[in-house]
This record gives sequence, structure tokens and C-alpha cells, in this order.
Amino acid sequence: MSVTFAQGFSAAGVVAGISSVEGKKDLALVVNNGPLDAVAGVFTSNRFCAAPVQWSRKAVADGHAKAVILNSGGANACTGEAGYQQSVFTAEAVAELVGAQAEDVAVCSTGLIGELLPLDNVLAGAKAAYAALASTAEAGADASHAIMTTDTKPKTVELTGSNGWKIGGMVKGSGMIAPQLATMLCVITTDAVVSAGQMQAALTVAAEHSFNRIDVDGCMSTNDTALLLASGASGVEPDKDEFNKLVREACASLSRQIIGDGEGASHDIRITVTGATSEDAALACGRAVAASNLLKCAISGNDPNWGRIVSSLGTVSPEVAPYDSEKVTVDVNGVRICENGGAGRDRSEVDMTPREVHIDIDLNTGSNAEATVWTDDLTHEYVHINADYES
Repeated sequence: MSVTFAQGFSAAGVVAGISSVEGKKDLALVVNNGPLDAVAGVFTSNRFCAAPVQWSRKAVADGHAKAVILNSGGANACTGEAGYQQSVFTAEAVAELVGAQAEDVAVCSTGLIGELLPLDNVLAGAKAAYAALASTAEAGADASHAIMTTDTKPKTVELTGSNGWKIGGMVKGSGMIAPQLATMLCVITTDAVVSAGQMQAALTVAAEHSFNRIDVDGCMSTNDTALLLASGASGVEPDKDEFNKLVREACASLSRQIIGDGEGASHDIRITVTGATSEDAALACGRAVAASNLLKCAISGNDPNWGRIVSSLGTVSPEVAPYDSEKVTVDVNGVRICENGGAGRDRSEVDMTPREVHIDIDLNTGSNAEATVWTDDLTHEYVHINADYES
């Protein structure tokens, strides 16, 4: 049911003629029917952040939002004042439809950078989406399809708290995925009775341990947005720890689904670094390995090339991650192919047929800090998709 799984939300996904793919659903609307209208958000740190990011960052700053409108088919990024005005006009149009102020409407876009949106199509699509609003599973599915670009499948999550309150969510993302959100748009809804402050704290931590720990291709988007909305319709005030836990689980599930649908990917790669002096040190090491295009290509060819792992690991400065290279071990799919910084078992012993590849790196510093990041391999299909990208 996606964003309509939690009580108090309606959604729609319609064909607005924004996408270059004829007949594709390309505009989604999610409306919070209350009684609460709490919201939290995290956004890309890219300095070329898109007009809808600029607008939505301001719109959710007061912790209130009535609706979110999202389009695929165009990013509205690097479009100057004209692009920003398009976001304003879109928010104003949705606000009039749902009976709210423009400042209570978040706007999200994804697609090709550098071009204005066909605004008439966007506004007509908003009206069509409003007319189609429903709280059904089908409506939630339509919304999750409408935000897809190069995604091959919708990505959704549904979770239920111990006393009946719910979380539902959807995300799009397949390429242009790198830490500092990962190109992704995400809307998570809950019918729990929670404050905007509690939601912001939960979402910030959850994003740091999920969307900020995936890396498909090392490319940070201009449009990344993740929003958490609460309707309070369940009437249940959840245990704070349980709420934080389920928000984190929702983000973890959605981010893992992004990796599972990485553009052209044939392997999902989990990199876990243990034995580090701090979590930050472990994370820096994991990200360095995840960023290696050489390693990604090797994995695509079913080659567990441990030399490419340790060479990437060695780029992390001792000030960030102190360790002795002669004590490092590397296991790939359970086979120790690097022992004490040198050759271990023959890499031909590693079974590379599973979709998931597990790389376990132990820095053996005597400390126990660890971190995990996920990435994908790079294939010929990735090149074809991005050589032809038209949104």
C-alpha cells in the first residue's frame, strides 16, 4: 500500500505528460488528511540543489505540511529564478486544491537537470491527481510508480508498531546514488501521534544509517529529498524508542531496495568494516572501498579481486582511520582471500554466483567499532542507460 498504508493519507499517481516516456505515470500527490500535519525532512547537500529542494527545505522548516507533489520526467535543477517560480506556482496550485497554504506543500522533482518543467502539464496533472486521490492500496501503488525514472520496479515499505500504529513509505532511486542522501525521492507516512521535533530527530539518524550509506555510482544528486509525515490518525502515541526503530527500519528497507535496483547492476555488494577505532573510521574505510570503480567492474566480472579492495582501503588517511596494513584481513563471501595484508586463500575458491556479495574487512586495531555500506557493481548496461538518459 506504500504511503497509503498508514491511516490518514490519500495518494494518486497520474499521467501528466511530463516524462519523455509516452503514457508513463509521472506525477504523484500525497495528502495528509490529519488530524496532525507534522513533517520532517532531509535533503541533498549538493550546492547545486534543485528549485524544489530550495522550496521544500523552507516549507517543512516549521514542522507542518499538508501535501507533497512529486514529478518524474524533469529535475527542475539549475533553472534559476524561473525554475524556483515553477516550484512556487506548483505549491500554490496544490494548496488551493487541498485547502492549505502554499508553505504547507512540499514539492519534489526528479529527471533531467538543466531544463524547466512543462508547467501547464504539471498544473493539469495536479488537478487530475487531486481528483484521483484515494486511500487504497492501488492509489499508493500508482504514486510509487509515478516517481520512477530509470527504476525497474517500485520500492515501498509497510511496518506496524506493537500497538497498531503504522508506517508506510515509497522511494525512487536507481542511479546517481552516493552518500549525502543517495537520485532519490522518498516519502514516508505514519499515523502515529508524534511531534515534528521527534520525527526530525528520528529521520536524521535513520537517513545517516541508510540513505547515507549506499553508493551505486558515486554521483550525488541535486534533488534528493526524504520526507516523513505524521497524520496522528491512529490516536496512538508510540514508545519513542520503538518509533525511532521503525523509522530506521523503514529507511533501511527502502535504501536496500535502491541498491537492489541499481542501474544495470548484477551484484549487490555489502561492505562491512570491523575492528576500527571508531564508527567514523570504519565508515570512511567502507566508503572508500564502495567508491572503487575498479572493484565494481571486477565484481561485475565475478572476480573477487582483493587487491582492488585493499588499494582503496589504503587511500584513507591514518588520521581518519588508524590501522596497521599488515594486520588487515579481507573475506569475500566467507573466504579469507587476504590475510595480514597479503594473499590468503586462492580467490578461485570464492563463489560469486549469488546476487549478494559480502566483503568483510577486519582492521584488527584492537577496537570493536564497525560500519556497513552497500554498493553495486558496474556493468555494460549501466553505461547504456546513462549514455541514453532522457528522463
